[in-house]
Amino acid sequence: MLAYLKRLAATGAAYTASSVIAKLIAVALLPLYTRHLTRADYGAAEVLLATVVALSIMVRLGIIEALLRFYFQYDDQRERDDVVRSSFAFLLLTSTAGALIAAAFAGPLSEFVLDRRDTELMLIAIAGLWLFTNYELLMAMFRLDERARAYFTASLANVLLTVLFTVWLVVLRDEGARGLLVGNFAGTAVILVGLLYVHRRRLALVPSAALLRPMLRFGLPTMPAELSLYALNLIDRIMLVRFVGLAEAGLYSLAVKFSQVVTVVVRAFNLAWPPLAYSIRDDEEARRTYAFIVTYFLLLASVLVLGLSLEARWVARALAAPQFFESYKAVPLVSTGVTLYALYMVLVVVMGRVGRTEFNFPVTATAAGVNVALNLALVPPYGLVGAGLALVGSYLVMLALMYLVTRRFFAVPYQWGRLARIVVLAGATFAAGELLLPTSGVAGFLLRAALVPLYGLLLYLSGFFNPEELAYLRRLRERVRSRTQESPQAAQDLEALQRRTELMEDMHET
Repeated sequence: MLAYLKRLAATGAAYTASSVIAKLIAVALLPLYTRHLTRADYGAAEVLLATVVALSIMVRLGIIEALLRFYFQYDDQRERDDVVRSSFAFLLLTSTAGALIAAAFAGPLSEFVLDRRDTELMLIAIAGLWLFTNYELLMAMFRLDERARAYFTASLANVLLTVLFTVWLVVLRDEGARGLLVGNFAGTAVILVGLLYVHRRRLALVPSAALLRPMLRFGLPTMPAELSLYALNLIDRIMLVRFVGLAEAGLYSLAVKFSQVVTVVVRAFNLAWPPLAYSIRDDEEARRTYAFIVTYFLLLASVLVLGLSLEARWVARALAAPQFFESYKAVPLVSTGVTLYALYMVLVVVMGRVGRTEFNFPVTATAAGVNVALNLALVPPYGLVGAGLALVGSYLVMLALMYLVTRRFFAVPYQWGRLARIVVLAGATFAAGELLLPTSGVAGFLLRAALVPLYGLLLYLSGFFNPEELAYLRRLRERVRSRTQESPQAAQDLEALQRRTELMEDMHET
């Protein structure tokens, strides 16, 4: 089990390294952007960026998801390349047609999304739709071939170009929401040209009908499901725009940005998880592995969510202009929602394993309906906090429904006792911090930070770690010992570490 966990961590880290850099740069630039953008401008740009992703899901028709599944069904490289060629040709046609249709209705679309007519902004977003959609498929080809270095290089280049264009347009030229949108898509346009050249021998303009039929049978049911799933990240923004205003949507979008530390981990998990999960051929081994990885992913995510939630006020003060401070209120809810989304994706892969993707849509559609109802009830009185509550509530409904479905076709023995300890102790630790500790000042920051290692200690004392995992930690300690024998100081440090570990093990046994 630990070998699978290490493999997942290694591939996830490779694929998301550039994303980590991107998030760090984006967060570092927030103090700059929030002083050159109004809350309404920031809200308009972020709502349109979210709309681009939603429209991209529609024009893809599930072909990228089918590519990731069907590519590994063939052992011959020529057959695999035929799958890639057909996927690219199909997506090129659908993305072009989708962008042209959306452009024809740019004005009404902008009124629906922004509650005001801004055809220019919507046309920029539609151009970004075409760029983003094709970029996603070409980047997925690096993942298929496990070319992590190429993936990292292309992603990082996109990030750096995006930063340069955005700073120039937003800060130097004072282009507002338009500059933020153009800056985001300009870098993607440049990298897309490079990707077309790199992958040119595996691209085609005409898809194979024989290949497309089974791929679309698999992929099409995932499209409405994925769209209704992503709608959970769009409905709240639209509700905020209509009931509270673009400024409140800007605050909520900034809370989403502050939650990037969790989003990065979730993105790494989502990129690495499907290839790993599908590569395990034996069903019993797959069941045990899925349960184990869910436990440790939730553990990692809970540590990140807890730390970020406890320090949300300090994050908001440090990274945004004063008028954006209230965004901290939604950070715990948004970061929790991101974690629930990742857990749902585990169940999606389970359904993909048994080929029953047709159940995805009823589940996500139900959750989207719950999300609309919760937003209607909670956003008008509570603003961005209501949107966050609606997000968490709808994700919980979706997760519960998908679990009931997957249990019928591929039952996984999840470690419920360990999962309960993770959630209950994290909730109790956060509640204690909010009720008992200061909400400002250096003392408040440090005391809240100390609760995170305390949470780990509480898990240990509760018997969370099993004997195999404790044995692995002991073996790791022995390997460190063998490498530090030549260093007296390192040996002393190791002895101190060993004494502390033995004391914790004694406490654990007690």
